[in-house]
Amino acid sequence: LRAADDAVLFKRLVRGIARKHGFAATFMAKPYGDLAGSGFHVHFSLVDENGVNVFDNGGDEGTALMLNAVAGLLATMQQNTLTFAPHENSYRRLLPGAHAPTNVAWGYENRTAAIRIPGGDAKARRIEHRVAGADANPYLVLTSILGGALLGIEQDMQPVAPITGDAYTMKLDNLPLDWATAIDAFRKGPDVPGIFSARLQTMMVECKTQELRKFARQVTHFEYDTYLEIV
Repeated sequence: LRAADDAVLFKRLVRGIARKHGFAATFMAKPYGDLAGSGFHVHFSLVDENGVNVFDNGGDEGTALMLNAVAGLLATMQQNTLTFAPHENSYRRLLPGAHAPTNVAWGYENRTAAIRIPGGDAKARRIEHRVAGADANPYLVLTSILGGALLGIEQDMQPVAPITGDAYTMKLDNLPLDWATAIDAFRKGPDVPGIFSARLQTMMVECKTQELRKFARQVTHFEYDTYLEIV
């Protein structure tokens, strides 16, 4: 909760300082079409009552508990994509080769995968969840991530084999890569009610569906520039 509070405070401080100096700061996921987007990657580990990292087994592979958590994150990733990518602009970031994941995969030190296990000191063994954009709500993102990890641990889930190489070129299950698909996945997700309240699930689906319909009625400058005098 403190991490989410800090993320919200950081955004407000950045916007305030920018305005003070005559600038505008944005946390849109994809403010510039020809550049990589802005991500909200979350690194986390779990500690026991003694403060010991329970993902650390002294080696590079991590503990069985960490693998349970990875499996839960993979199982809930498509269902919860709407919390990681809550706006139309969010999906402009989720493109192959743009430093953002497009499919459901995990790997060790693999920045093309949605779930990455960073290397380094085993005592700092952790999971990096790489799906969320900078435009996402930190409270919903962390709830999705911790809820998915807990589901995997409680149900002793086992992950598929970690990938090696470029995830963008592999035949894997895709994330929802458009807003409508993500809304529908969150609506129908069998694990969503175990992570979020039924009221939040319903209200978020209704709110985002209304927002999507409003967006769909807009005619963009690109459309005018492309079609106005041609068709």
